[in-house]
Amino acid sequence: MQQLQFEASWNKALSAHDRILIKKIFNETKGQKTSGVLFTPIRKSINYKNELLVTVLVHNFTDTILTFHNTRLVYSTHEKVVAEKEFTLPALTIPPNVSMPWTFIFSKNDYKQEALNNENGQLQFNDR
Repeated sequence: MQQLQFEASWNKALSAHDRILIKKIFNETKGQKTSGVLFTPIRKSINYKNELLVTVLVHNFTDTILTFHNTRLVYSTHEKVVAEKEFTLPALTIPPNVSMPWTFIFSKNDYKQEALNNENGQLQFNDR
């Protein structure tokens, strides 16, 4: 059975509003898939450094620990690639059958600003 967990720093810093939102999204999406990994969008924004912040709920529906070491991810909207980057995130370790929120940060050189729109896109592994 899928469980929701928060990384330690998230657990301390998360606002009550965001915690409620993430729990709602988890409850709506925890049964969407029975195997593999699913990235459910929470929000996207641009920070003061002009970086693209893509916050998702990472569902690990596998029987193995999910880590991000030289893992290439693609963020796209309407089948158009908006951002692509290789991530190594030692702090992000997701146990089997656990869902965890995370924000993936794409520098201004990693995304196409003209391809961004007001809708949330989809984050996924790039299997190239």
